[in-house]
Amino acid sequence: MARPRKFDEGLAVEAAMRAFWADGYEATSTQELCAATGLGRSSIYNTFASKRDLFVKALAHYMEVRTTRLIDHLQDGEGTVRERLRAVMDWAAEPDGDDPSGCLVVNATVELGPHDPEIAERLERDRRRRFATLKAAIEGGMRDGEIDAAKDAGALAHFMISTISGIQVAARGGAGPDTLRSIADTAMLSL
Repeated sequence: MARPRKFDEGLAVEAAMRAFWADGYEATSTQELCAATGLGRSSIYNTFASKRDLFVKALAHYMEVRTTRLIDHLQDGEGTVRERLRAVMDWAAEPDGDDPSGCLVVNATVELGPHDPEIAERLERDRRRRFATLKAAIEGGMRDGEIDAAKDAGALAHFMISTISGIQVAARGGAGPDTLRSIADTAMLSL
């Protein structure tokens, strides 16, 4: 008879997510995952089957938390559409203090997207959710007269996604807060 688990799987996935976010998939060793989660190697493999399985769960958790935050903010957040879009840019330029640099989705897109069709499809579904939400917010700003209605809402949404990703890559590469904020400022001029 198998022994019952004595740990919270959700907390383990959160801890693994942060480890993968900080170091990437390939560079995060099983030993580092053990240290991050507080689990032994056998507990990790008995629960998650493989490092890749744990990564997929960690990536899904990241996308659910982060993309849901974006959607909730853009659909129901306070302020004008421009203010809500600015807040999204600020999240990229000035992330929460305890978060690793960059973005797990951006990192996974670069590291695994070209080589892993299943992960590429998960990333594409998440991108489509973010795109649809940004486009709808921009269209709302156009209806309200905050954003020039002559502009292409889809192109602006793609631009926002690319700029946010670029800010996160620049942050991961060591760009300072002033540089990141100036990128966000410049992007807001395009709206």
